[in-house]
Amino acid sequence: MKQKMLQRSFELYVADMEAWYERPLIYHFFEIVQILDGEGVRVVNDNRFPYSKGSIFLFTPLDCRGFEMTTPTRFCSIRFSEVFLGKCKNVAERERISQWLHQLEHIFYHHNRFERVLIKHITDCQLISTLIGNMIHEYEAQQPYYEENLQHFIALVLNILARNVAETKVNVPAEPQPEPLINRMLLHVHENINNPGKLRISYLASEFNLSANYVGEYFRKLTGESLQQYITQYKMQLVQHRLANSSLTVSQIANELGFTDESHLNRQFRKHSGVSPVEYRKNAKQRA
Repeated sequence: MKQKMLQRSFELYVADMEAWYERPLIYHFFEIVQILDGEGVRVVNDNRFPYSKGSIFLFTPLDCRGFEMTTPTRFCSIRFSEVFLGKCKNVAERERISQWLHQLEHIFYHHNRFERVLIKHITDCQLISTLIGNMIHEYEAQQPYYEENLQHFIALVLNILARNVAETKVNVPAEPQPEPLINRMLLHVHENINNPGKLRISYLASEFNLSANYVGEYFRKLTGESLQQYITQYKMQLVQHRLANSSLTVSQIANELGFTDESHLNRQFRKHSGVSPVEYRKNAKQRA
């Protein structure tokens, strides 16, 4: 699967497209997309959802997304990394924003993999459209403090989207079904990716009331890959994302994501990516 990195910490553009030739791709950044005109199908993590004029989507890092157009489509794409929202902030504020974005990443990755995120309130749709219009104006005019304004606009949009996702979660039936169980298991993996102890078979069996012998079989049946493959792939993609879009050192990334030490991360990353973390970061900067 092809992948795409963000060239700058923030990009915004309005474009027309008649075909989506290179997609789907795995993107390593957040992206807010508003459909300005046209109809078709949004493809995200092998799910298909219809779109039309006014549709708004939020994609998270590592989502595999694309579009299949029924009619020529005009859209606004707003792309940003957590580095952008952390600019011009003190240390405490940067840590708060980083933690908040990680939580949103887990929430929206979960929904993009299994559900369609719906904006239920017409006032929320109107508010998001207004905010996106303001972002386009700020980005094009680039008046003093425009970056700070863009940060605030994005934070507002994300808060509104997160509110609608939270309401969707409240309305999910409480009766256990096979898909919600795997959803909860995947969300647990994402939220505890830095805690190896909580990713062990024995812990998952206890947490989700499954036989230890059945956890691996169940996970593979519902996702098509082994639990260890999924954890390794997700963790390596997070490492790639941190290397390309943050100023964290390799040691800091290793500590954040639960590796034994920097050497452990180096060995695992080279085995997965074919290059060292330092080489990967250098290549990502050259591509940018």
